[in-house]
Amino acid sequence: MTPPPPLTWLYVPGDRPDRVAKALTSGADVVLIDLEDAVAPDRKEYARAATADRLADPQPVPVHVRVNALDGPFAALDLKTLAPLPGLSGLRLPKITHPGQITAVAADTTPPGATAPPLHPLLESALGVEHAHAIATAHPAVAGLSLGEADLRADLGVHDDSALDWSRSRIVVAARAATLPPPAQSVHPDVRDLESLAASCAHGRALGFLGRAAIHPRQLPVIARAYLPTPQEIERAEAVVAASEAYTGAQALADGTFVDPAVLAGAHRTLALARRP
Repeated sequence: MTPPPPLTWLYVPGDRPDRVAKALTSGADVVLIDLEDAVAPDRKEYARAATADRLADPQPVPVHVRVNALDGPFAALDLKTLAPLPGLSGLRLPKITHPGQITAVAADTTPPGATAPPLHPLLESALGVEHAHAIATAHPAVAGLSLGEADLRADLGVHDDSALDWSRSRIVVAARAATLPPPAQSVHPDVRDLESLAASCAHGRALGFLGRAAIHPRQLPVIARAYLPTPQEIERAEAVVAASEAYTGAQALADGTFVDPAVLAGAHRTLALARRP
């Protein structure tokens, strides 16, 4: 059986190995060790070394590392040091603007006879969003797309949250067109306002996102609840599957909705999420 998709991704600073250890037991589906924005320049080398020590062995949950910006002085050594390690499950590449960056990283992190680690480009500018599908299909190692909304908001010069909805939909469509998983939402910066986090997650789910990155463990259960199907959604999905098993061709449910292959595929996705432990 295909494992359920991750819903919660927890960022943690790479120069705080104590917090990394706690994050691994937080219940997050994926831990994101951050070497970029969360680490001051004079702590970059320490963060890289501490992360390498952690990832020298397999980890209890998948661990991704957000390396430093590719055009800066730290990224090359980040990639060289971390890409071969057995505890690494993915590399998150910030501020990607064009597909050539992806092919270059894939070449730099692929030893002879091996495959590149899973790559997760972060699109944080108008140019990155414009090239979303080209980036998503740049190399077989691309495993997912994400938006960096704080940088994108600054690049576009917008403040209202709804101004990012077009960009959000753009990467959802690009990911689907590239047969990648639905993107996870960008972080919600207010770790105290869990009500607004839940509302934002509901909006993201309506746009086609699946799951969300977090910056504090208290956000994890709110995100998981928002993205898990409701009892009503599960009941409806079970009815769709039952109808498809009882008949061939398109059939109507009691509410008049027709069950066709697209509706059935959505029902199976809902039930797969409902089976999460």
